[in-house]
Amino acid sequence: MTFSLVQLLGGLSYATTLFLMAAGLTLIFGVTRIVNFAHGSFFMLGALFTAHWVTDWFPAWGESGPLYLLAIFLGAVCAGLAGAVAEFFLLRRMAGAPELYQLVATFGLTLAMHDAMQWGFGPDEVFAPRFPGLKGSLPVGDEFFPVYQLVMIGLGPLVWLGLHLLLRKSLFGRRLRAATQDRGMLAALGVNPKPLMLGAVVLGCALAGLGGALQLPREPAHLQMDMNVIVETFVVVVTGGLGSIGGAFVAALLIGLVHAFGISLFPQATLVLVFLTMAVVLVFRPQGLNGLPAAALQGPREAAQKFRGLRLGWAWLACMALAMLLLAGAAWWGGPYWQTLAADALILMLFGISLQAMMALGGLVSFGHAAFFALGGYGAALSHSLWGASLPLALAAGCAAALAVAAVFGAAVVRSSGVYLAMLSLALAQVIWAGATQWVSLTGGDNGLIGLTLVSEEGRPLFYALLVLLALLAVLALRWLGRSVLGAALQAGRDAPLRAAASGLSVGWLKYRVFVESAVLAGLAGGLFAAHKGNVFPSMAAVSTSVDALLVVLLGGVHQLWGAVVGSAVLSYLGAELGREVTYWRGLLGLFIMLIMVASPSGLLGLLSRVGRSRPAAPGAAAPQGGR
Repeated sequence: MTFSLVQLLGGLSYATTLFLMAAGLTLIFGVTRIVNFAHGSFFMLGALFTAHWVTDWFPAWGESGPLYLLAIFLGAVCAGLAGAVAEFFLLRRMAGAPELYQLVATFGLTLAMHDAMQWGFGPDEVFAPRFPGLKGSLPVGDEFFPVYQLVMIGLGPLVWLGLHLLLRKSLFGRRLRAATQDRGMLAALGVNPKPLMLGAVVLGCALAGLGGALQLPREPAHLQMDMNVIVETFVVVVTGGLGSIGGAFVAALLIGLVHAFGISLFPQATLVLVFLTMAVVLVFRPQGLNGLPAAALQGPREAAQKFRGLRLGWAWLACMALAMLLLAGAAWWGGPYWQTLAADALILMLFGISLQAMMALGGLVSFGHAAFFALGGYGAALSHSLWGASLPLALAAGCAAALAVAAVFGAAVVRSSGVYLAMLSLALAQVIWAGATQWVSLTGGDNGLIGLTLVSEEGRPLFYALLVLLALLAVLALRWLGRSVLGAALQAGRDAPLRAAASGLSVGWLKYRVFVESAVLAGLAGGLFAAHKGNVFPSMAAVSTSVDALLVVLLGGVHQLWGAVVGSAVLSYLGAELGREVTYWRGLLGLFIMLIMVASPSGLLGLLSRVGRSRPAAPGAAAPQGGR
């Protein structure tokens, strides 16, 4: 009983941190309709700034309670000011983009802020002193519980009450709620929405910075804090319901308790329990515990588009395929470095095409497609290491593993849409990642499965040729699917689902089918990756792997037939070359991602096509003649 009470108090204390993060993210989404994936970076900024302030810059502040408290608020202010800069240069320009573009753009902001903080604060952990006057513990039966964490428990309801009064009683709060409901009508009444958007972003980022600063007496500040906290923050926000601060408060309590008791009862499955909780809530309530239906919270939708390049004749397709073969041949003759880089790009291309098919044709947004990539990799690796399967059988086993999970998970996909679907897919990927990390007896945990010999050195040329052939076949299959009756039906269900259903189309079945087929292709890419690298690790299911697939599709152009081809080549080359030559290459890559998402949401190919259409006619060209 005593131990359970201590676990309960620990869960409530952790829930306060989750609520501070979730409340800020909810405020930003409510007003701007932007899902800010960089929210964890402001949490980390508040923690690092405060930690250095009381440890390195002004150590005397760490010995005084009022000064330490002032340093915590300065950390929150620093995060709020950084949020103002991000709102002016990025978020304001992404306000009219679909959610997926916003997620990728703010992921680029995460990369840029991470390297900026590494440059400014250094790569080492910072151990801040405990809060003066709150260093002791109180007895709880036979156990002891820190006084500081008791204070954190009381802080959560106070923050919720303060936000409630701000939004209900103040003029600024009432205008924020009006902007949440109908920004256009508010502008028509003479209220400029831009200061409201700026205020919401500053307040939301300041809450995130406050949450990070308040963590210091319990854990050191480090450069992995952003990714560690943002995923669970998304879990809280989506579980509680997008746009609902009250729902975020209840969800933070729920997730905090699941996390605390999971550590006590199921330490090897704590992360799985957290994401399963969100998945169960979304299956029965697709809008979350207290959220509005997805249609009511829908952000700007992408205009109905068809694939570019589907009507290219076979001569053009043959020329493009020949160019691709020539580049692959040049990479092969370039030596081991270029061979490895080209193989990585071809596998990433297959992975990107698998996601492009369901995004462009079915309108399905996935932020956890790495789940099927990892299932394919582990399926191939385990079948080879346990049963000695050859490459074809191992690839088949990987595809079967992805198919089995997608067939079950697809039932939840057809019930969700937009951000809810993106977060549900993220939950699946995190469950797979947690399982691969904690099921050590089967997967090897963080040590992975190494020493795979699915491809011998003598068979490398044949394997390389197989990758090129599969990449070409995937492009042709995507072209065929886009021009087929099935592709037309998918696009009809994507653009006008009610009209498509009234016409007799089974929209749910169409989404289910394209989702499962996409998962199988992602599993094939994962199996090829395991064969190419000779090992698999849980990082195959990480958030960064899912983002890689999104970047491939969006950099090249989601509605461009050759978008994944261009995107994979650009991303692989930039990652490899910048990684060799530049220390802070992730920050430069983040800036490049943000620039592309702002300047050309249709990708590099879309930008090139627009430039070609806007090019002035050559001098001396005949002007079109008007009719008489």
